[in-house]
Amino acid sequence: MSRRAFHRRFAGAGALLLASPAWAQSEPVAPAIIRGSLPSVANGIASGDVTESGAVIWSRTDRPARMVVEWDTDAGFGSARRVVGPVTGPEADFTAKILLGGLPAGARIHYRVRFEESQGGAGEAVAGSLTTASRESDSEVHFAWSGDTCGQGLGIDESRGGMRTYAAIRSKQPQFLVHSGDTIYADNPLKARMTLPDGSVWKNLVTEEKSKVAETLAEFRGNYRYSLLDRHVRELYADTPLFVQWDDHEVLNNWWPGRQLPPGVGYQVRDVDLLAKRSRQAFFEYQPIARHPDQQIYRRIPRGPLCELFMLDERSHRAPNGPNRQRERGPDTDFMGRPQVEWLKAALASSRATWKVVCSDMPIGLVVGDANGAESFANGDGPPLGRELEVADLLSHLKREKVRNVVWLTADVHYCASHYYDPAKARFGDFDPFWEFVSGPLHAGTFGPTALDDTFGPQVRYSSRAPGAPTAGPWTPHQFFGTVRIDPRTKAATVTHFNRDGTRLWDVELEARG
Repeated sequence: MSRRAFHRRFAGAGALLLASPAWAQSEPVAPAIIRGSLPSVANGIASGDVTESGAVIWSRTDRPARMVVEWDTDAGFGSARRVVGPVTGPEADFTAKILLGGLPAGARIHYRVRFEESQGGAGEAVAGSLTTASRESDSEVHFAWSGDTCGQGLGIDESRGGMRTYAAIRSKQPQFLVHSGDTIYADNPLKARMTLPDGSVWKNLVTEEKSKVAETLAEFRGNYRYSLLDRHVRELYADTPLFVQWDDHEVLNNWWPGRQLPPGVGYQVRDVDLLAKRSRQAFFEYQPIARHPDQQIYRRIPRGPLCELFMLDERSHRAPNGPNRQRERGPDTDFMGRPQVEWLKAALASSRATWKVVCSDMPIGLVVGDANGAESFANGDGPPLGRELEVADLLSHLKREKVRNVVWLTADVHYCASHYYDPAKARFGDFDPFWEFVSGPLHAGTFGPTALDDTFGPQVRYSSRAPGAPTAGPWTPHQFFGTVRIDPRTKAATVTHFNRDGTRLWDVELEARG
């Protein structure tokens, strides 16, 4: 989405543009990793895509070495199983992943990661934990979601406590976190200092790779390493599995495949497909996402009888942004793209989980603009046109197939909201009513509210932002995440919005339909 208004406000508030590169400033600069005599776990550990019996374990070391994971249901590792993984090196930026299999369902799994050299020397292990999905219907499901990290030039200010929203999420002890996209801001360089609207100074921790827009593979990799400098991020990732999506800022604001950047926009590389290729490689290297053919991002993650997640990719398969007013579907109206839409239809219809949670990196009914036209599905009030035709087709299919209890989670717009889609108030009414919940940002500028498009009858039941609300960001409590808690007894799903400090803002209990 366009961030120009936000940047104008910051410029008016006196953001300081330093003459020398941000990473060269004397304060504050990220500490260099000091190589010891044995391979280290250089950037923490993480788990992801955790199911009933499997989990991806991720880490990174500081030299060529082999990743080794030990796991046990006992925190003391009294009966630990040892899994030997790959040797990593500079070709993967010293990152490595292991897919653990054969895990017991519904269990707290303790694991520890170390790296071993070919000569036999092993570095110190770092421990973490995760919870596998239960096969039983009497076990609660509890998870969090949000999006948008390190946007609008707001990085890690250690004097203000770092990325505090991550600590608030960890305090709620969710079984996993869905990161709904904009996991990095590759197109937002960091300055050592910037003046905030309240007159105070934000002091970024800075690195060389974050001092300019990311164009090279090394710069995209450096964006992912940057977030891992924050202790709240590392602590959350060590004991809370991460289910990731990507959106635009992993590559470039509002990008689409095939786009060519014009001269004079601050990029030497103007081929967006090349930028996206490098970004996708870094994304798969640094995120605990399972390997998929052709680095496919959309996927389904079963979490037992009560919950299944459907992770979408609304960036890689879209047509160019434009007016978005076509009357018939075609290649120029693709957003998810036909193969992904057909996959989603079949996957939702075949799911036996009570709640089907569609994790969408962009909202359905909020009008998100772009200089070229529409950036998301919505194009303004009226019947379905353009990309909205994908949504109409999907929603009608779910109604015909009697697919119940579908909930949409999203981020992108930098505030939190709850929307109820009512066919009785829609221009297109051939669908069952459903909810869409918006959250974020985790650590970025706060915007909104955004206008709603009446095509599918969305009603605002809660919004964290009122029209005309002042500019905000992580120096205020106006950073947001949400949780979903499914009661095994009633099968009801309670969705709750929280702010940066973990304060409850609003919740609703959704009753499961037959």
